[in-house]
Amino acid sequence: MSPNRKKFILFLILPLAVGALAGFLTKNSMMVYKNLNQPALSPPGWVFPIVWTILYLLMGLGSYLIAQSSSQKKKEALRLYAIQLALNFIWSIVFFNLQNYLLAFLILLILWYFIVRMIRAFWPIDQAAALMQIPYLLWVTFAGYLNLAIVLLN
Repeated sequence: MSPNRKKFILFLILPLAVGALAGFLTKNSMMVYKNLNQPALSPPGWVFPIVWTILYLLMGLGSYLIAQSSSQKKKEALRLYAIQLALNFIWSIVFFNLQNYLLAFLILLILWYFIVRMIRAFWPIDQAAALMQIPYLLWVTFAGYLNLAIVLLN
């Protein structure tokens, strides 16, 4: 297997592994979610793993494109990518395991900020990589609505 192919697979697997670890550590999350007073527009629980898998793949592909570039700005872009990925992981633990919905919402706001910064850092390096992150930003925006509503309803 060529080094580029290995790197590509690694960049795809990294966000999937972070998501899988979060999923494993929050394995009772759908029970927690079902028992909450939920806002209008709350999707059924089966939607989340499908959407997150797609988003993690887009994150991985986008980060791979950035890593492959010769841009001197790629290090900063990948640093922002790592920060938002860590925040994404932390949110799951705070929301589902700690059931601290307000703190989770605050983390989500910080996550949203870092996703925007990541997209802005990706843009001059590889516009396709930046555009691949837009669905993620939109989903996290929607998750913010759900999270805030859960804070207010519970």
